[in-house]
Amino acid sequence: QLQLVESGGGLVQPGGSLRLSCAASGFSLEYYAIGWFRQAPGEEREGVSYISSSGHATDYVDAVKGRFTISRDIAKNTVYLQMNSLKPEDTAEYYCAADRQPYYSDYTPHSSADFSSWGQGTQVTVSS
Repeated sequence: QLQLVESGGGLVQPGGSLRLSCAASGFSLEYYAIGWFRQAPGEEREGVSYISSSGHATDYVDAVKGRFTISRDIAKNTVYLQMNSLKPEDTAEYYCAADRQPYYSDYTPHSSADFSSWGQGTQVTVSS
């Protein structure tokens, strides 16, 4: 059974850092693209960052470029989102999601509709 579990959220001051983890089970990351999405209260869900099933292709929404880094550890079957220089506008519930892809593909889907499996989310609050 395919499962995604996020962790690592919390309360951090502006300018601080957090690392989110997305632990995958029931499937191999080498067959799935992973996306990080976020949703703030009253806002639409937005894509934040993506990594392909090859792990070689990554992408970021403009608002986080240069501050966030997506990576993965195949041995741990886990995807990470390192978030630096956090801003109050980064406050949201963060979700990871998986989209079935060919083995070791460089394609990175971006639409939330492309992702069929979702985690339960982890809250990130940036506030002084």
